[in-house]
Amino acid sequence: MKTVGIIGGSGFIGSYTTRKFLEEGFNVKVSVTDIKKSEKYQHLFNLESSDNLNISPLKVENLEALKDFISDCEIVVHGGTPFQLDVKDPQIELFDPTIKGTENFLEALKESSLIEKVVFIASVAAWNTNFPLPSFGKTISENFNESDKKYINSESHPYAQAKFIANQTVEKFIQDNPNLSYEITSVSPVGVMGKSLSKREDSTSTGLQFLIKNKIAPNPFVQMLYDTNAEFALVDVEDVAEAIFKAATTSGLHNKNYLLSSETYTISDMNLMLNQQPSHHKAKIIYENALASKELKMTFKPIQQTLKNYSK
Repeated sequence: MKTVGIIGGSGFIGSYTTRKFLEEGFNVKVSVTDIKKSEKYQHLFNLESSDNLNISPLKVENLEALKDFISDCEIVVHGGTPFQLDVKDPQIELFDPTIKGTENFLEALKESSLIEKVVFIASVAAWNTNFPLPSFGKTISENFNESDKKYINSESHPYAQAKFIANQTVEKFIQDNPNLSYEITSVSPVGVMGKSLSKREDSTSTGLQFLIKNKIAPNPFVQMLYDTNAEFALVDVEDVAEAIFKAATTSGLHNKNYLLSSETYTISDMNLMLNQQPSHHKAKIIYENALASKELKMTFKPIQQTLKNYSK
């Protein structure tokens, strides 16, 4: 029985990833930033095979703690970067834990002798920090895939900029270390939707669905989505977890970064589907998933099903 360490394994995507590895017979170590806040991870012990689950305190800014956490893992999934839209101090809340945490993690890998595979949960922002708006040089109706040039805009949301820079850090590490004894693979989901496995109220992904369902705009970013009726490329959270598992257990994927995307809908159509009504328009495919479909053998759920399930 192999051991997988999942940094951020109690969050929205992380919980589904933890469930998937438990279902597949792995020992699973999950890191949490504050072990005293059991309400943030207690739901994991309701999962099948939770006897094989271990919860460990970890802050990614702590290099020695990172080394200890991954020391007995054959697989490590790094999804421990904060996803926040309301930010008071971008440096402390986003840039430091995302970028410095990634740098520390890569440094910790150098001392691990057991690791066979590393998977980074990146973001579509690693390709386009303007998301859900088009990338530089693209129109709203033009397709985007892994062959397109990566684009960062200094005026983009700090979360997107931090994820872009972190991904560049990973790419440079791979280039600077051509003889690694393990593979590094990244997955970059678009807007991740679905029903949370926990009752936590601090999930940005589930919170965004609540806001769109009820047409609430607590900040300029969400207001912009309504004002432009933005077209949002979306993917089901269960599909993201499935892709992470496949990336972690399939060899020959070193230095690959897969866009994870299903369909694109406008915000107004998302509002309808979240309220159990049919969309006014057919789904588009803007962010393509051909590479993940081919190499990870992924089949992505239709988003209408995902958004309807959110309210059940």
